[in-house]
Amino acid sequence: MRMKKVAGIVCGFAIIALGVFAFSRANSKKDITEKVFEVAEKQYGELLAHSTNLSRYPRTIDGSGKTSYVDIGDWTGGFWPGDLWYVYEYTGEDKWKQAAIKWTESLEQNQYNTAHHDLGFMMYCSYGNAYRLTKNEHYKAVLIQSAKSLISRYNERVGCIKSWNSKMSWDGKTLWSFPVIIDNMMNLELLFFASKVTGDPVYKNIAVKHAETTMKNHIRADYSSYHVVNYDTITGKVLNQQTCQGYADNSTWARGQAWGIYGFTMVYRETGDVRFLQTAKKMADFYMHQATLPADKVPYWDFNVNQAGYTPQWNNKQSPLNYIPRDASAAAIVSSALLELSNDLGTEGKSYADFAEQTIKSLSSPEYLAKPGDNGYFLLKHSVGSIPHGVEIDVPLVYADYYYLEALLRYHTKKKSL
Repeated sequence: MRMKKVAGIVCGFAIIALGVFAFSRANSKKDITEKVFEVAEKQYGELLAHSTNLSRYPRTIDGSGKTSYVDIGDWTGGFWPGDLWYVYEYTGEDKWKQAAIKWTESLEQNQYNTAHHDLGFMMYCSYGNAYRLTKNEHYKAVLIQSAKSLISRYNERVGCIKSWNSKMSWDGKTLWSFPVIIDNMMNLELLFFASKVTGDPVYKNIAVKHAETTMKNHIRADYSSYHVVNYDTITGKVLNQQTCQGYADNSTWARGQAWGIYGFTMVYRETGDVRFLQTAKKMADFYMHQATLPADKVPYWDFNVNQAGYTPQWNNKQSPLNYIPRDASAAAIVSSALLELSNDLGTEGKSYADFAEQTIKSLSSPEYLAKPGDNGYFLLKHSVGSIPHGVEIDVPLVYADYYYLEALLRYHTKKKSL
């Protein structure tokens, strides 16, 4: 009897071991996209359960590590429904579609918002994905009105859409009366969409002119970028080239460079104009070959922090950190952009796709990808909002998740086509 019992125990352990081995093998066969979207379903399931007020949009975490929310006027509101649309796109599950619809439609009144330039972020990341995946005609109408609101900020003499309303520079010496920021390149996709669905070229013409002006005045000779360019509305001349969220006026803010790479890649897609392709490529080259870029391809928040020749105008001596934070949001934006850019460059595009893949693998590692239940229910850790403003330093950010999921979908599509 004793031998039979021992044999039974051994057999039981063997079955368990085989089961664990089989599970391990099955799990190891999952690609990065599948693994991350499983985490996204867990995290966003919790976030939906905790976010019941449709007028409060998840953005980051507070000092205690709990999810922090913003109202409908914040520029990041559209990313949360955008995240949900991407989960629906990958899984095909109706529960994610219904959640995405609910949160998207909560933003509807923003179609009339003319207070700033961020209608593309707010409405195209939400309603744009909604229309792409459902073809609901009402969503198209909302997007067209959003485009009308956005172009109300266009100044023909300057050749740009005004980003912010009047704002003082960090040194307190300059009033930016017509500031345009590199981020604004991202909002142009809404305008291209509006021209395509209405047949009215006015939106596309403004988008192209804005991109041309940005290419001329935001991009330096080495294809790094200024954050803010302030214009004279009478003459259209450049008055100032400075920063608001970067380290110094002449430094390269990592997320600003990311916005430029993504934005010019998108404008090339919409126009076929090789000037924009070359600008995107050379901005990407600058980013990819920076001496200060860490081996894991996730940049520090600015490429020139603490370097000689770069003097911040904000009081950086009050920074509570004894390290230079990374910005996973910049890495996510760049990885998504490079996957598209690589398709535009033919055989030359392989190195850009490889760089994007390396970045995605880093972001999908435990160093950056949160464990389910942690990180305020967001996916990515270690992003930076604005160090000069002392806000959102080394935290999750909803837009980091958005471009990360977009990059994963593009990566998944690219892998399937090989």
